[in-house]
This record gives sequence, C-alpha cells and structure tokens, in this order.
Amino acid sequence: MIINDRTPGSPCWLDLGTPDVRVAAAFYGSVFDWEYRPMEGGPEDGGGGVFQKNGRTVAGLGELTEDGARPAWMIYYSVADADATTRAVESAGGTVRVAPVDLGDWGRMAQYTDPQGAQFAVWQPDRNAGFELVEEPGSLCWAELHTTDVTAAREFYGEVLGWQFGDLPMPGGAGGTYTLITPAGLPEERMHGGLMQVTAEDLAATGSRPSWHPVFAVTDCDAAVSLVTGNGGSVATGPEDAEGVGRLAACADPSDADFVVLARASG
Repeated sequence: MIINDRTPGSPCWLDLGTPDVRVAAAFYGSVFDWEYRPMEGGPEDGGGGVFQKNGRTVAGLGELTEDGARPAWMIYYSVADADATTRAVESAGGTVRVAPVDLGDWGRMAQYTDPQGAQFAVWQPDRNAGFELVEEPGSLCWAELHTTDVTAAREFYGEVLGWQFGDLPMPGGAGGTYTLITPAGLPEERMHGGLMQVTAEDLAATGSRPSWHPVFAVTDCDAAVSLVTGNGGSVATGPEDAEGVGRLAACADPSDADFVVLARASG
C-alpha cells in the first residue's frame, strides 16, 4: 500500500512529460476524471501544472524539454537527502540526469537513470510532501519496473533506496518470479511496487530500454479501457484477470506515454 508519509523509499510523486499539455489534460480528464490546474501565472494549455481529483493533487503535467525524450511518466521516491542519494546512484553505477535542485521551499529533487536504462527520480520533501491522493480510483496504487535484469535492479535499488524485496510466483501459473518492493524496515502491508523480468523484445515500445510504469486504480477495468480508446489512447494488453491481483490492462495515452489500469480483486 502506498502512503505518502515521507517514508524514505516510498513513492511520493509522479509527473507526465508530454509534447502537448492540452491533449494530455483532456485525455486524463476524460479517463480518470482529473482536473488540470496550470501553474499560477502559466498558460492554460501549455507550460505545466498539476492534476487533481476531488480537490486533491494526484500528479504533475509538463511539456517535454529534453531533446530526444519520449513521452513518459516519471515516478519519484521520497528520500531524506537528495545529495546523498545522488552519490549512492553514482557509486552503484547509475547516471545523474538532473542534479539535485531546490524547488523553492517545496523540496529538493533529482532525476536518474539506473544501470539498465530505466529512469526514475527522488524528492526530498520540505513544505510539500508530494501527491495527496493515492490508492483510490483515479490515483496511483502501484509502481512496476519492467527490466531485462531483475537481479541487477535489486542490487542497485537496494543500495540506493534501501528497498526490501520478496519473491512470489507469477500469478496464473505463468511461470517465473515477481519481485515485490517494500521500503526499508516496514512490514509487507507497505509494499508499493514490483520488479518484472522481461526480454528486450518486450520493451519495443521504449526502444528496448527498461522502464517504470505507474499503475492507476480504477473501479471497472473494462470501462476504463473503453474511455482510453474512446479518447485517443491505445491498449497494449488486456483487459485480463490476474489471479489474486485483479483485472488490469496496459494502456498508452495519445502521445504513447504508457500506464496500467487496475481494478483490484476484492478481499
């Protein structure tokens, strides 16, 4: 379960980099009933801002600024010291994409690439802890890394973010192992994500580069998929049932930023 209580190593924020803020705002507004609120003083259909649901912030939205970058969601993890985390990333073989920088009195952020090529970010909270709505329909409920080397990913993120790991068989008898992630020192109830072993061919959409995927909770997976396709998005897999997990589908928005929708199993 994701709880944004400033626990180091726990998801605390995510934002979308997109070539067209207006299109993204309309799409996610239709799919998740999100309201886009531009930054104070910014344009209504450009620049950046935040998504809110029922008055609570769920994510950020901004224009792509990096040359050659693909539209994608970026997941941030809470840390006590972004500078120390940056040193740990470099020591563990990762790359610093954005060096630690203060964002006023909100907090301090940095962005990285892990040794296999997956991008992620950290947030050292000050006045702002991050998102305000999680684990409810239309908000983040899980974060999943698709990587070609789970063993290396465990070593890297364990060293950098202190995560604890546990393995379980893939649901439905599909074979293989799924690795669960929990912040250091917390019980299994605080699991917030997983690592999935995939092949380079499975990563064709990202140019064979491992990547993190946000999973958004929904009440009805099939209805959510209909909203995705009806508003210019696409579906890569599903909807399908995962035993003990729920019904899910891997989707992409009109700019091909990918995400997952999940209606969790009851009980």
